[in-house]
Amino acid sequence: MANENTSGNLDPEALRAARRAMRPSMPKRIERHIQGRIVGGLLELAPLIVTALVIAFLIGYADAIRGLPIIEGQPWDFPGIGLIILIVVAYVIGLMNITAPGRMLIRIYQAVMTSIPVIRTVFGVTRQAVTSFSGQFNFSRVVFLEWPRDGMVALGFVTGQVTSTDGETTLVAVYIPTVPNPTSGNMAFVMEDDLMETNLSVDEAMKLVFSGGIVLPSSIVMARISLGPRSSDDYLGLYHKDAPAATNGEEE
Repeated sequence: MANENTSGNLDPEALRAARRAMRPSMPKRIERHIQGRIVGGLLELAPLIVTALVIAFLIGYADAIRGLPIIEGQPWDFPGIGLIILIVVAYVIGLMNITAPGRMLIRIYQAVMTSIPVIRTVFGVTRQAVTSFSGQFNFSRVVFLEWPRDGMVALGFVTGQVTSTDGETTLVAVYIPTVPNPTSGNMAFVMEDDLMETNLSVDEAMKLVFSGGIVLPSSIVMARISLGPRSSDDYLGLYHKDAPAATNGEEE
């Protein structure tokens, strides 16, 4: 224990000696330095490595069709032809998705896949994950609300709203995603003035959810718009569904 001088303060020499004793040795500091730089480099390279592996996997997997008779030995039989065909097929299906006949064919295919035992489970989970990544959920805006208790703020996505028959009260349907899988979560009907508006876009909020808060935007603005005092009876009444609002970046 460091000695104390007559004034009750720690002896400076004893304090410096204690600090020197607590300082790791030179080999240990070199080891920590090397480990830290290696881990930092791997974290920077991780996105590039994963991207390269995914591309290599797609090329190798797609090139399996080179064994088909219509491709094998033909002038168009070259490495990468499978990936080119995959891109063309994806483009055609994307075009089908914006036409009525194409959407009907896609619905039929989805109905068939969801009617087959075991396959429908895998297909359903995969489709939910793809839908969340592609941003096809009908989120009109991002909000914050006190959840699950006062003093704790959670991020939510507005999916719709209902208005009372007299037009004076609006309840907003808010989806509160879990982290890091936004395909599951909680849904709450909240009074409009209980919400905190924010400058976050849906894409920024999705990145925030998927990363568990690691990928933070440069700034987050929150603002509460109060509509005046109310009682718990304000929730009571008949509500009608409002017309869907345009999503961020789209016009109605």
